[in-house]
Amino acid sequence: MAVLALCAGGLSAISMQVRCVDAAREAARLAARGDGSAAEVARQIAPRGALIEVRGDGAFLVARVSVDAGLPGLTIAAEAASAREPGV
Repeated sequence: MAVLALCAGGLSAISMQVRCVDAAREAARLAARGDGSAAEVARQIAPRGALIEVRGDGAFLVARVSVDAGLPGLTIAAEAASAREPGV
């Protein structure tokens, strides 16, 4: 039974990782275009309870999405960067 629970937790963590990657990518892309709703859109894509950060890094905007995986000591995170569009 414990093995089954661990496998289910692992599959859930994989799903969370994919959603974090998608949310970070979308947030970085929207922020680079000057869209103020980048964090809100990412929040809709990311797993429930995820922390979403968008910061400038020179000519790039970097989005980071992280969430507690629900497994002891495991935090899932993803980062994405996008070049700023002209005028942003």
